[in-house]
Amino acid sequence: MIEFRQVTKRYDSDHTALRQVNFHLNRGELAFLTGHSGAGKSTLLKLIMVMERPTAGEVLVGGQRLNSMPRRQIPYIRRHIGVVFQNHQLLFDRTVFDNVAMPLHVTGASPDAIGRRVRAALDKVGLLSKEKMNPMQLSGGEQQRVGIARAVVNKPPVLLADEPTGNLDPELSADIMQLFTQFSQVGVTVLIASHDIGLINDMGRRTLTLDHGELVAGGTPWGEQHGL
Repeated sequence: MIEFRQVTKRYDSDHTALRQVNFHLNRGELAFLTGHSGAGKSTLLKLIMVMERPTAGEVLVGGQRLNSMPRRQIPYIRRHIGVVFQNHQLLFDRTVFDNVAMPLHVTGASPDAIGRRVRAALDKVGLLSKEKMNPMQLSGGEQQRVGIARAVVNKPPVLLADEPTGNLDPELSADIMQLFTQFSQVGVTVLIASHDIGLINDMGRRTLTLDHGELVAGGTPWGEQHGL
């Protein structure tokens, strides 16, 4: 579902953020992405979201090469990738329902479809009873769950999470991870960037570890990846 083939990303300052990164995540796989600050985690996520393009190598999502994708097609691929942020990025001048509905408005969904899918997403994260509330009335953990509902309301096959439990206590973090596990069990490919080594170890999932732009654990050499 997500594949990096010999991916290198350099910036104009001659800073190399990623060096020949190789890995493949299968449909329904849940994996972690970790590494020191500046290791390249954010760059790797941006390549999947087509916010950046690789300097060399290939990035594929669902079999589509993102390197040469025309700009006009980028919004289409992004509709198939849900993103959860550490700071939620909710709009506090809108209700919980309206925050979750935003991706559906972008795609031109009908009012009936929006109502049905938003409520299904809120029910999945345990917040159906709070759809009319303002996000500021919610706890930090509840706000994060609103962000997750918004990320999955389009039923994307890929879900990316950037430090989704960074501001949460261990119990709430475990609840959020249980949600991600449930999504992977129904076929969603989930990649979670995190510094929380204790949480990662508790989950016992595959971990991609970056060190100064190089994937030092969890990846697959490109030749092995393709049976060479």
